[in-house]
Amino acid sequence: MLMSGFASFVGLLFLAMLVLAAVALVMAALARPDAYVAANKQTKNFWLILLGVTVLVNVIGIPGLGLMLQIAGLIATIVFFVDVRPALKQVTGGGGRRGGSSSDGPYGPYNGGR
Repeated sequence: MLMSGFASFVGLLFLAMLVLAAVALVMAALARPDAYVAANKQTKNFWLILLGVTVLVNVIGIPGLGLMLQIAGLIATIVFFVDVRPALKQVTGGGGRRGGSSSDGPYGPYNGGR
């Protein structure tokens, strides 16, 4: 009984790794190629290949060396979410504000204490 619970937990963990890598792949595909160069974060093709191989390894689940590749892919996915994606958003101006001014604060426009 304990082993079946552990196996289902590991299965959910691998599923979460697959979903995370797939979301990163879609986000990498949607970003502009020139944004990668402007953010100094390799190239779009590099990240598409790296994240695509990660998704493929997670789907296939190669025995033996597969776990090592899945962990390496997880690290690449985390690097994309923590380092590359914020840099791309900063370069493209996608900071979450749609149509706001550069002087807008979290509660409205900042008027400089006037």
